[in-house]
Amino acid sequence: MKCFPPLGMKRLSALVRTATLVTVIALCLTGANRKHQYSPRELAFYADATTVDFVRPGLVFKITSAQIASNGTITATIAIADPEGLPLDRTGVTTPGPVAISMVAATIPKGQEQYVAYTTRIQKSPITGVSAIQGSADAGGTFTQVSDGIYKYTFATKAPSGFDPMATHTIGAYGSRNLTLFNLGTSYASTTFDFVPNGAPVQVTRDVVKTSGCNNCHDQLSAHGGSRRGVEMCVLCHNPQSVDPDTGNTIDLKVMVHKIHMGSSLPSVKAGKPYQIIGFNQGVSDWSTVVYPADARRCETCHQQNVNAAQATAHLTKPTIAACGSCHDDVNFATGVNHPGGPQFDDNLCSTCHIPQGEIDFDASIKGAHVIPTESAMLAGLAVAITSVQNGKAGTQPTVNFTINDTSGKPVLPSALGALSFTMAGPASDYGYTSFGADVTTPGYVTESATSATCGSDGSCVYTFKHAVPAQATGTYSVGVEARRTETLLPGTTKEQSVTYGAKNQVVSFSVDGSQVMPRRAVVATSNCNQCHVALSVHGTLRNQTEYCVLCHNPSNTDAARRPAAVVAADKAAPPQGVNFNLMIHRIHTGENLLADNRPYVVVGFGGSHNDFSDVRYPAMSPTGAAGDTRNCSMCHLNGSEQNLPTGLNTVIDPQGPINPIQPVASACTGCHVKITTASHALANTTTLGESCTVCHSSAAAFSVGQVHAQY
Repeated sequence: MKCFPPLGMKRLSALVRTATLVTVIALCLTGANRKHQYSPRELAFYADATTVDFVRPGLVFKITSAQIASNGTITATIAIADPEGLPLDRTGVTTPGPVAISMVAATIPKGQEQYVAYTTRIQKSPITGVSAIQGSADAGGTFTQVSDGIYKYTFATKAPSGFDPMATHTIGAYGSRNLTLFNLGTSYASTTFDFVPNGAPVQVTRDVVKTSGCNNCHDQLSAHGGSRRGVEMCVLCHNPQSVDPDTGNTIDLKVMVHKIHMGSSLPSVKAGKPYQIIGFNQGVSDWSTVVYPADARRCETCHQQNVNAAQATAHLTKPTIAACGSCHDDVNFATGVNHPGGPQFDDNLCSTCHIPQGEIDFDASIKGAHVIPTESAMLAGLAVAITSVQNGKAGTQPTVNFTINDTSGKPVLPSALGALSFTMAGPASDYGYTSFGADVTTPGYVTESATSATCGSDGSCVYTFKHAVPAQATGTYSVGVEARRTETLLPGTTKEQSVTYGAKNQVVSFSVDGSQVMPRRAVVATSNCNQCHVALSVHGTLRNQTEYCVLCHNPSNTDAARRPAAVVAADKAAPPQGVNFNLMIHRIHTGENLLADNRPYVVVGFGGSHNDFSDVRYPAMSPTGAAGDTRNCSMCHLNGSEQNLPTGLNTVIDPQGPINPIQPVASACTGCHVKITTASHALANTTTLGESCTVCHSSAAAFSVGQVHAQY
């Protein structure tokens, strides 16, 4: 094993050279017999171990102390290290990679709950000519090295005369470490430090939402080039004092985030006014097309109650005009328009009417007003459970034994349901090309209504399929169930409403030839989908589990049956669209990135509906803080299933694609990688013997899926 110092070391003094060489040798010896600690999402995971052990990619900031002198001079001590805790040279001379650091100082004034930044800038709009204050980083401060990796920063900005030494103050640091010389990209870091200038313990903080909640969707919450990471950093500048002078919109975090997440559902956007923020270099960020992946009424998707945030219940106990009005922006609190409580000039009375939780759903309480109808506690509930599949051999008609109950366990008759159906598909090695009879028009599966099932008084039911398992069938087949019911809530009141909701899908596998039951491979999980979607439910609340979705969304399926009834004329004339699950989900999540290659993804649905997913903005963020980064496959995939490439067996029908039919691996990968050149590459590496993708892209190959998707 060989270790070499990086370029540029010739300028070091003899003493530093010797010290560095000793360090390099030590790192090489300690790293020679171990796999480095980096994850498959990081470039270092795939890099030469010698380089990695020398460079030790990554960046960690830790502010260890801060003071404000009587004259307002602000100082802070910051440690700069790699992930192993070894100190880094800020200039990049004695350790690999220069480190850029920016510092922010802010305070929470007495009696207030949000920050006011000391470090600000004046932003003048070239559009309106208006100037506005914005929280920002300090400009002109100085770093003084204290020891290896330890620096004292003296702010150019001073605390204002008469600053409160008993108030909470916070120092923020954000920055990057440039390792592009070593082909290891750029590392980013942020940190904050709370203190009280007179030395008293910190008792007041701003801790409403945790970054971990944001990262369920955003993967790694970051912004402004990637160095500003985490809510704790954001709130220092995105506070009530900060305004976008181009649009006049506040960039206070609680207002801005609510509006961004509401996006296309904002009343103001629906009325024709886009929601935009104009940022650095006059870049326009238009959030008017954002479609929140969960229901926006589900406040606790962000305001999580299980993460120990100090003010986790603030949205329940301290409603404000600014926060509530950011989503409900058609309410004029000053005049009382669209506010049943009439004019409200401040926040003093908000909690009088809007208590945390009332006696019934859909009341004026905060939880009650945000109840999602399909999750109302007043619903009886619905659970359908398959207990067994009998007589499921090749050439026979399977009998499904199942139960139907409400949430309390009370039996529910099929006649009380709006829908009850079973779907059969197989073989589970790969669905899609089995015919269940000449009268079955659905490709690769058959769905039968079971509302005529025979049920006992205890809720146990029996249904026998009209269609048989094909006579030549082998291996494992599957049966899944879907059901829904409609209830009227609060009848005879002004809140009366009809609610339709579905039961959780269940899929049961069975052998048709006596062989061992082998359920379909597990590629994704509904729980992963629900990290963002929270309660995934489609097709009129009937379908909600991925293992059920794949029975119908199989390699041979398209929207051909819906095209003749298309409500958009162009959809009638266009070829059918492939809806195999991996093709469809990859395309939907790629969303607006499809447009750059002129490959929109439009599916014609029930009733001829036009469903164009080309405006979807995938929320996962890139290392530089841009949404729409689909490289972290593990957000959806289970147990690294993407690393060994898809294991589907059947070719995929893709009439609108450049290759039709297309092989299974190429279909999955070109779901995201839609360039024609990529399709050409896939086609060139496919022969009559099959695809050769694994030669280059398997987990141990030179261009493995993990390596080409590495982000950091």
